[in-house]
Amino acid sequence: MALPVKQQLTYWGIATAVFLFALWSLGQVLAPFLVGGAIAYFLDPVADRLERLGLSRVVATTVISLSALLIGVLLVLAVIPSLASQLAALVEATPTIFHKLHAFLTEQFPGLLDENSVIRRTILSIGDNLKDWGTEAAKTVFSSALGVLNALLFLVVVPVVAFYLLLDWDNMVAKIDALLPRDHAPVVRDLAGRIDRVLAAFVRGQLSVCIALGAFYSAALMLAGLDFGLLVGAIAGAITFIPYVGALVGGALAIGLALFQFWGDWAAIGIVAGIFALGQFLEGNVITPRLVGNSVGLHPVWLLFALSAFGSAFGFVGMLVAVPVAASLGVLTRWGIEKYRESLLYQGVGTTGQDAPP
Repeated sequence: MALPVKQQLTYWGIATAVFLFALWSLGQVLAPFLVGGAIAYFLDPVADRLERLGLSRVVATTVISLSALLIGVLLVLAVIPSLASQLAALVEATPTIFHKLHAFLTEQFPGLLDENSVIRRTILSIGDNLKDWGTEAAKTVFSSALGVLNALLFLVVVPVVAFYLLLDWDNMVAKIDALLPRDHAPVVRDLAGRIDRVLAAFVRGQLSVCIALGAFYSAALMLAGLDFGLLVGAIAGAITFIPYVGALVGGALAIGLALFQFWGDWAAIGIVAGIFALGQFLEGNVITPRLVGNSVGLHPVWLLFALSAFGSAFGFVGMLVAVPVAASLGVLTRWGIEKYRESLLYQGVGTTGQDAPP
């Protein structure tokens, strides 16, 4: 016999409170484990496919891990140094960019930027402030022994956690299934399956979209001759998973740099703007429909709210769990609506059954 609904709600409420308290109190500790778990979840279908081809789970996990290590080494050797050098150069060039912007505005709108103008003082100070901020951030990250230690620990713990979770993924799922309350096991399995489908479609598809758009933007901007094109493309691709933000930030950054670099050459500036327009067309009409699909069930507004709310409350770890939590709440909400539509409260079926909707 199942527990009364009131007691069930009490237990589920306690579990939710414990989960939120753990995120709040153990955020920095949980981060590498959450990232490692996300990697294992992402790669589990690959391991399952290798098992179907005849490999054991140990061999499949080893093959995946060695392949990931090789890709990581190639990225470190080929891409990351270029990104780091372009980032450093962009930080150094920021004051010059803003001083040229000030000179242009002074020439075009002399009455707008008089000596006592707030706009004039703001523009002159923004570049220097951004450079100082970038320099201080770099010093904080690379000069702090604790920061370096945390970064190294993160880089070591994440692959180890991902390897062992990927190795034991099926066993863990089976053990969790064995612990489900017997009265509710079928419903929990059904909901877990729905959440898995939504989350897998979104995370795996959206990661593919980020990689595809990042590669497109980087290659196209570099071919267009834009300085820092690789960096701008990487930034735009990395934040594409946040609806509209990737295109807005990347496009604004690219066009701003193009105005600084190609001022007067409107064809070159138009090419840079056209690259982002083409990227948005491809994302909306080709890439996202094919890789993510239209039935994921995560509305952009709902996703933005989840990222903002969990990021504000729990920091970086909150942003890591925002998408899974948003997917889970979306599935549970739709399931609740289904049950409501099947209930007497919605249908209003009387004892004669004549009040039922057509």
